[in-house]
Amino acid sequence: MRIYWEDTDAGGIVYYANYLKFMERARTEWLRAAGIEQLPLKEQHGLMFVVVDVAASYRKPARYGDELLVTCEIADRTRASLTFQQQVLRGGLDGELLVEGKVRVACLDAVNLRPTAMPKELIRER
Repeated sequence: MRIYWEDTDAGGIVYYANYLKFMERARTEWLRAAGIEQLPLKEQHGLMFVVVDVAASYRKPARYGDELLVTCEIADRTRASLTFQQQVLRGGLDGELLVEGKVRVACLDAVNLRPTAMPKELIRER
């Protein structure tokens, strides 16, 4: 992804909260690559994923115009949650680590908003 002016503060440095948005987009694309679209998940299965824990370590700043890679992999799973390990890198997979984070999402019943087990056909071992 490319950093645009809207992603930065007055000094041209990415505003810290925007990294959480970048990681959210990567998780959405990870789900999409696994064949899971979030709107049909809610409408057809009555399920939704919500963030319940976030930890982020900011190492170096990204700046206007930078091209970043945001990674996403499962670090842990339970019947009703996934924990993702994520990195934001400048310069590709072997590039400079800017931010690393751990994000836990819970699978909820979309009506009562209570945790529910993820159907096996939706999330398989990776």
